Amino acid sequence: MRHHFFRKKHIKTGRYITCAVISLVLAAVFILRLFQWQILEGASAVKEANQKSATSVTMTTNRGEIVDKNGVGLATNKTGYSLQFDYAYMTSSSENGTILRLINLLEKRKEKWLDTLPIIMDKNGDYAFKANSDSKIKYLKSKSFLGVNSYADANTCMQNLIEKYFATTKENSNPTAGYSKADLRKIVSVRYAMTLQGFSLNTPYTFAEDVSRETVEIVSENSDSLPGVTVQVTTTRENPNGTLIPQIVGTVGAISPEEYSQLKAKGYHLNDRVGQSGIESAMESTLRGTEGKKSLTINSSGKVTGEKVITAPVSGDTVFMTIDSKLQKVADDALAANVQAAHRLYSSCTGGSVVVLNVKDFSVLAAASYPSYDLSKYPSDAAYTNKLLTDPSHPLTDQAFESAYAPGSIFKPSVALAALQEGIININTTYVCNHIYRRFEDSGYMPKCEGNHGAISVERALEVSCNIFFFETGFHTTISKMNVYAKKLGLGEKTGVEIAENTGTLAGPAEKKTSGGVWYPTDTIQAAIGQSDNRFTAAQLAAYVATIANNGTRKQEHLVDHVTDYSRKKIISTTKPDTYTDNHDYSFLSKDNLDIVKTGMRDVCASPHGTAYDPFGNYPVEIAAKTGTAETSESDNTTFISFAPYNNPQIALAVVIPHGAKGTYSKNVAKAIYDSYFKLDQSASGASAAKAVG
Repeated sequence: MRHHFFRKKHIKTGRYITCAVISLVLAAVFILRLFQWQILEGASAVKEANQKSATSVTMTTNRGEIVDKNGVGLATNKTGYSLQFDYAYMTSSSENGTILRLINLLEKRKEKWLDTLPIIMDKNGDYAFKANSDSKIKYLKSKSFLGVNSYADANTCMQNLIEKYFATTKENSNPTAGYSKADLRKIVSVRYAMTLQGFSLNTPYTFAEDVSRETVEIVSENSDSLPGVTVQVTTTRENPNGTLIPQIVGTVGAISPEEYSQLKAKGYHLNDRVGQSGIESAMESTLRGTEGKKSLTINSSGKVTGEKVITAPVSGDTVFMTIDSKLQKVADDALAANVQAAHRLYSSCTGGSVVVLNVKDFSVLAAASYPSYDLSKYPSDAAYTNKLLTDPSHPLTDQAFESAYAPGSIFKPSVALAALQEGIININTTYVCNHIYRRFEDSGYMPKCEGNHGAISVERALEVSCNIFFFETGFHTTISKMNVYAKKLGLGEKTGVEIAENTGTLAGPAEKKTSGGVWYPTDTIQAAIGQSDNRFTAAQLAAYVATIANNGTRKQEHLVDHVTDYSRKKIISTTKPDTYTDNHDYSFLSKDNLDIVKTGMRDVCASPHGTAYDPFGNYPVEIAAKTGTAETSESDNTTFISFAPYNNPQIALAVVIPHGAKGTYSKNVAKAIYDSYFKLDQSASGASAAKAVG
């Protein structure tokens, strides 16, 4: 029993000792860990405690460029410098002082800063609203911004802005002390713009664009007194060949509130610039590029303690257009010269257009619109822009794709093809032309032909442009059948081009009904010679004649040839135009019927009686064509469609000169283009001929 007692006591004592040892070990571990935390790792622990957050911000990228088929620049980037405010490095206490110091620096060096406030200093040194700024002033007063009465004057608005951007604190009860009225206005202007553009970590504010290198160096030297001001190497959009297809290249501008609401889900910001028109708009997603991302580490005091690039920005792609700049320049000059010549004789002639296509793939080689403008000045030059906006001849409108006109007799090949394919006429069918068309004589309606051709067939009718033959052909074919073929040939149908275009109008009962009218058989015969309600663009007319030249195959008209990466080294995509009609579909147009019409069009140029024998009768390249004159309330429209070479077509073109009256002018334009394309003698170009005629 005694032995058992001592044994139990020994076990109990051992347990105490074990527990004590374990406790000592644990205490030692805790002491060592505490020593490590507080002494060995104390500095890093304090640092971690001061780190508030890691924030991801975007990095800007370069917009892709637009060039012609040979790489000639149309919308390119010029490298320069801009001054920006970086939210992460700008403190609220120093913000206003930094802004004024920077403004004074730039004004001393005669450099511009972005000043958009619709309040100015008048000649008396008082605040006044800026002229022609109604929409900006309305928004400034609105509930969305200041929330003042609509009748509030500039001084009231300015006082509200000052209160908004010069907050009173315990430390500073008079924050505007030391600032003049002019200084306050300058600071407020910048703060106002910063607010509008959503100045934040992800949205830096651009204070000045295209700043000189010397000014950049001064800003860098004074960085301690300009906290938050950063120098950015930027790309500024420029148009080195600004007079070439400006309406087609298009413009880039500040994103509007409406655009932002639609595009913010795609990563756009309030201070972004987007394509507003033309290829700049149509290819926006290709040209935009991809923003990068970097991470900023910010401590509890709001100070940036580090940054790291997560994803580098990727520049936008380069768009190669189908346009040949040399041919485009020839088209521009010839069109301008001939419209001006026509204007000297007929004051109502103020514009025109021409479109040149590659017959095989319907790529646009040239597309001239007159009058035009210089994209390097519009819209950056305010005075120049205002002049364009008030010009009654509408130079900003792309007449080649957006304006539709009555075609006149160039519509006749379409009618001939419809009648031939439907079996209504054949190569031997003749109608008698005695100058006056008498089918509707009982009603008193007797339209005339320019000639008195006697019995005439389709080929000869095309050659001399006989109205009587096409009145009768149109009557028997009917408007519904004529329009089926006209649409397949591209008339009254969109061409499929990348930019905005006019659908045009194909005359018919449905169109007549929309205007409250009734379609009569007499309307059909007028439609058959390209009158009535027919209205087409030069782009549609070019697609139409290219389809004939291409044996009935009509393809999608296009301005973009291919896309490369920014460096132009890697091809990203190549345009493969859709085919709208197929030359294997002989139910549309048979080869025999196409040949009949093409022969008639060749005779227009080759026969001494042809309406385009002058200037193409002895031309070195065989041209096939059709001339047109459409009656209007003023001087007639003059039109011209053609393709060449006749036996192996390469290009097709359409010229439209509204109120040009004489077909000479439209033919001159075509000749100048053919001279250039086929590298012939330029001495008798369309521009030279226009001077002689005018």
